[in-house]
Amino acid sequence: MPDHQDAAPVPLDVIAIGRAGVDLYGQQIGSRLEDIASFAKSVGGCPANIAIGTARLGLRSALLSRVGDEQMGRFIREQILREGVSVAGLKTDPERLTALAILSVENDKKFPLLFYRENCADMALCEDDVEEDFIASARAVVVTGTHFSRVGTEAAQRKAMRLMRATGGKVVLDIDYRPNLWGLAGHAAGESRYIASDSVSARMKSVLAACDLIVGTEEEVLIASGESELLPALRMIRSLSAATVVLKRGPMGCIVYDGPIPDDLEDGIIGKGFPIEVYNVLGAGDAFMSGLLRGWLGGEDWQTCATWANACGAFAVSRLLCSPEIPTFEELQYFLAHGSQERALRKDQALSHIHWATTRRRDIPSLMALAIDHRVQLEDLAARLGADPARIGHFKRLAVKAAAEVAGGREGFGMLLDERHGCEAMFDFARHGFSWLGRPVELPGSRPLRFEFSQDIGAQLVGWPVDHCIKCLCFYHPDDPPKLKAEQQQSLLRLFEAARSVGRELLVEIIAGKHGKLEDDTVPRALQELHDIGIKPDWWKLEPQASSAAWQGIGAVIAENDPWCRGVVLLGLDAPMDELEAAFIASAQVPVVKGFAVGRTVFMSAAEKWFAGEISDASAVADMATRFGRLARAWLALRGRKAA
Repeated sequence: MPDHQDAAPVPLDVIAIGRAGVDLYGQQIGSRLEDIASFAKSVGGCPANIAIGTARLGLRSALLSRVGDEQMGRFIREQILREGVSVAGLKTDPERLTALAILSVENDKKFPLLFYRENCADMALCEDDVEEDFIASARAVVVTGTHFSRVGTEAAQRKAMRLMRATGGKVVLDIDYRPNLWGLAGHAAGESRYIASDSVSARMKSVLAACDLIVGTEEEVLIASGESELLPALRMIRSLSAATVVLKRGPMGCIVYDGPIPDDLEDGIIGKGFPIEVYNVLGAGDAFMSGLLRGWLGGEDWQTCATWANACGAFAVSRLLCSPEIPTFEELQYFLAHGSQERALRKDQALSHIHWATTRRRDIPSLMALAIDHRVQLEDLAARLGADPARIGHFKRLAVKAAAEVAGGREGFGMLLDERHGCEAMFDFARHGFSWLGRPVELPGSRPLRFEFSQDIGAQLVGWPVDHCIKCLCFYHPDDPPKLKAEQQQSLLRLFEAARSVGRELLVEIIAGKHGKLEDDTVPRALQELHDIGIKPDWWKLEPQASSAAWQGIGAVIAENDPWCRGVVLLGLDAPMDELEAAFIASAQVPVVKGFAVGRTVFMSAAEKWFAGEISDASAVADMATRFGRLARAWLALRGRKAA
């Protein structure tokens, strides 16, 4: 199968070489692996984690490895692309399966771990996979210990090291020692970190001279040196290599030795440490390396490099997974500037929000959505015209065809579809390559807000695809009676917390004008009240405003409370086409307004004729496409983008 590679080598900061697998981590904390009932899936493997981590921190990274020609391999390829990692060196192996790692968090010291790596794809990496132009495109390569455990993968890494040194670049060694991956322990001993082995030590010692930076834990330093005590081990490494050595010490941070090894090991360069709760140690070293490389390749001094590395490790050890938990550079800088009151960083709401907002699955700078999540309106229409309500689902499928015709495969188009009548339409939607899908959870017309299928909203959301956005309409006015306001706020807060818990984006639609006067400060006040109780949705969906002052107020509230918000989309409220185009013009100079999600203006005329039997499916599609296309062209023209 041909690889989907970059067209030509692009300038890179770092290439990580070696393991690339899928992590399946048990979600029931405190359970034996035998008792785990569900797992969270993520990209794993030391080099893959480092490639993702360095990309998140702002370096141009690539992964040199192999994955299987199957679903797990495609998951790795797609996910690292989403993270900004180059796949120019990621090969697809047609014969072998992608590696898996399965783990549980039994307690703060025991993490049962199974590696499924027998004849896996990444262990088939060979010299032919290491291309000279690709290596030359980078400033540094990271080689990893496990891939020195087999002849073929060792040869591949040594070739990459030779090529990198020939270009004047840097070679980094992550000792990454796992005894059972060297055949020194049984399958059930995946969490074992140290077994002495003369043969492993001899292999690792032969690598050291060609390295510029060597990173390892105390146990890894022992295995790389063949010594049994730390000071002699470090001095053995120094006798073999002029590389800077970074000793990882877990919660005590790290020490950097860039010259002779001192008698007192504390006399090295020490970065600031961060005492935090240990939740899962797996992946902490990869996050550490990511932070270290971000500093080192960015020209920072060693103390800064060590501090960044320690901070990144603290994030990972305080969260469940590996690569998904590595901070972005924005998140890291916020933490270094503000710290945290929480020893369990995953419980810090400010940090969690920055992490969420800066690691979203895709960028959507503009959104044009056809909203047909309407339920009651179409049920009432079918009843009034004597039509079979079962036909509503088919009409929604026609709307998908219309939206797809307008989108034409372009970015920035989406839809709102519901579960009650739109399940088959959602299946159709998935085949068209749209950018976004929103799904409603509110009980139509409810005030106070109620959820449609179950008030246990979190349990309902678990079964949704990860890229479906939750949409919730709330008829909320800042002058509502206190009891009503408090009840609605608690429902929205419960939904927001559930959305974050299950990892789904959230759009909150606020309609204030239906139950009170719509003044310039009405919607800004409503948004401020919701921000004050901790609700920070990814999107807001708002009714058109009567003045630029109202829009400026809305923009100011969002900028002050949540600068990471994706933005506002305009709703239509069955307004005539001319009024909507005027609303587009009124908001054109408001940066926070990113698009529209309009329904009845687009579909209602066609729906009335179609349910009455006056027009065909094709005519309904054409009518909706004409209307939706007109709005899209108007929006794109105002935003200075191609309107074709």
